[in-house]
Amino acid sequence: MTKEKKTEEILIEEERARIESLITEKQPDAEAENSPENIEKEKDKKIKNLISAVILLAGLFVGSLFVDVIQLVKGGGFSQRALDKTDVFASNGKTWVAFSDPIVTVEVINDESCGEACSPDEVLLGLKQAIPTMLTKKVDATSEQGKKLVAQFSVKTIPTFVFSKEFEKSPIFANAQPFLDKQGDKYAIKSAEAGFPIGKYIAIPSINDNDIKIGSSEAKIKVVEFSDFSNPTDAQTYKNVIAPMLKDYVDNVQVIFKNYFASTSTQALSAALASECANEQGKFVPFAEKLYSAQTTWSKVKDPSNIFNGYASSLGLNYADFSKCLKDKKYQDKVNQSLKEGQDFGISETVALFIGNDFQSGAIKYDDIKKIINEQLAK
Repeated sequence: MTKEKKTEEILIEEERARIESLITEKQPDAEAENSPENIEKEKDKKIKNLISAVILLAGLFVGSLFVDVIQLVKGGGFSQRALDKTDVFASNGKTWVAFSDPIVTVEVINDESCGEACSPDEVLLGLKQAIPTMLTKKVDATSEQGKKLVAQFSVKTIPTFVFSKEFEKSPIFANAQPFLDKQGDKYAIKSAEAGFPIGKYIAIPSINDNDIKIGSSEAKIKVVEFSDFSNPTDAQTYKNVIAPMLKDYVDNVQVIFKNYFASTSTQALSAALASECANEQGKFVPFAEKLYSAQTTWSKVKDPSNIFNGYASSLGLNYADFSKCLKDKKYQDKVNQSLKEGQDFGISETVALFIGNDFQSGAIKYDDIKKIINEQLAK
């Protein structure tokens, strides 16, 4: 038994003895005892002594477990001495567990108007299991703090998760580094690259002067399309969605086309470069239609360059200029930039369409696209 524990027990025993002596001490004579004044004084004395005893005993008992009386008076809460001796304790119906890891603050940038689609609960549950000392703070994307974080990390999707510097000491930090964007002393997870669900886009891909554009530059609706010429789904989408959309909304919709494909596909890369060379001569649409319609032919050839040269010739392009453009890979850097941009936006399949801030991908139905366009035109 420790010296500290012995002292506490001695104090408790002494106080008990004092209470007993108060109860058994010699009583005054009957006349004095029965006087109203003495009865009231004796009553007050006993009450004060008992209250004092209760406070002392309770303080010694509770303090020896969790709380120091002085700390309670000061608002300090649990006794540091007691906490140093235990890793787990219960209080007010909760079980508290001690961790050696620091508190990691996670700011969740979100937009309540997005509803269930933007719920961060699933991700936070997984993070909490990996980082039990995580403290979550909600940040509205439209608030001043939210706007500052959005600008700081160039946030494109919500919900987005921003971690404090203490994240560096968490057990998952090393594995998470490829998906982190560090700005100052904070880290934001690149949600799309990390495989986190995307609730809503709050930014759209850039529209640059050298982008391939189809339709009037005065069109109210800008549709940014990421497409892979070697993908059968993209060929069907062009035929059943993109082409009729351009026809039906000829003055109201402009399509900004960006090549996007698996970086390991040499045929898709060659087709992307060829489409850029065709665009240079103002023949992108007929060349793209040829690529889509003859997809099963050129996509199975190891190097389809000669086939593409033949398409260029048949469509009336300058053969020499086109052939040189394709051979020199003139637009390699532009295609690489398009691939990076698609990755930054977390695009995992094509066709991917950004209609304003509305995003559609995969097997797209024209009726759904028309509804979105009509709603945006009505604004």
